[in-house]
Amino acid sequence: MKKIIAFAGSNSSTSINHKLVKFVVSEIKGHDIRTINLVDYTMPIYSEDVEKNSGFPGMAMGLKQQISEVDALIIAVNEHNGSWSAFFKNIVDWLSRLDRNFLEGKKILLMSTSPGKRGGVSSLEFAKSVFPRFGAEIVESFSFPSFYDNFSIESNKVTNETLLLGLTEVLSTFAHQI
Repeated sequence: MKKIIAFAGSNSSTSINHKLVKFVVSEIKGHDIRTINLVDYTMPIYSEDVEKNSGFPGMAMGLKQQISEVDALIIAVNEHNGSWSAFFKNIVDWLSRLDRNFLEGKKILLMSTSPGKRGGVSSLEFAKSVFPRFGAEIVESFSFPSFYDNFSIESNKVTNETLLLGLTEVLSTFAHQI
């Protein structure tokens, strides 16, 4: 049994990426998975001046410690104008300043969803290119398009059979790779 942390890179109280994370976590069996909400990790906007004058935020150090204690991560990145949200970038900035290799040895299932047909693929591709710089191994990735057309929030289920099959295959591969 592997230890896994799961979260979405969003600070929205109605985040569809967080809903996707919750669904995925419910589908993976046989591992110790903890879902966290990054909104609980309050950090100022990264600045060299803040770092020099105030040091590292305790929440950044706490999050880094939690990441260091797990074998893998499940991350759903949201998309703002074709990239990560400023909220998520700020968290990654602080973590990478604490330790450039804060994801060293971590296997990652990377996902993204959006209301549109592209499913946040630009943000997903950006994350796939950036996370390895911090030591991560992207084991699997999945873009979930047209969230509201393909997912039932009320029943917490994927309603599109083709997407469900693809996602199930990705989850199976991830579970076996970790």
